[in-house]
Amino acid sequence: MHGGGSSGIILIIDLVIAVIMIVSVWKIFDKAGEPGWAAIIPIYNLYVMLKVAGKPGWWLILFFIPLVNFIIFIITDLALAEKFGKGVGFAIGMILLPIIFFPILAFGDARYAG
Repeated sequence: MHGGGSSGIILIIDLVIAVIMIVSVWKIFDKAGEPGWAAIIPIYNLYVMLKVAGKPGWWLILFFIPLVNFIIFIITDLALAEKFGKGVGFAIGMILLPIIFFPILAFGDARYAG
């Protein structure tokens, strides 16, 4: 058997990334006055993210439509960055490198201005 060790390392890296993202979203929700625990509830976390980004709750349905969901993710990240006083460049970072930019938003000095 080959590759067994490398799959274990990949699993650990995946778990570390998942924990970093959950903790970051939890902190972002806290900063926005929403319950942090919502970050760990599937689907509800998308609803809360829309709320924090200032988008209507019914947009949640759009996340379930293929291709449309990518556009909604981009619009939501742009709005989320704006609500924390960040520009389009930061939002692009959130879209392309969320493992770096979500923790910056969560643990940096950005303030929610919703």
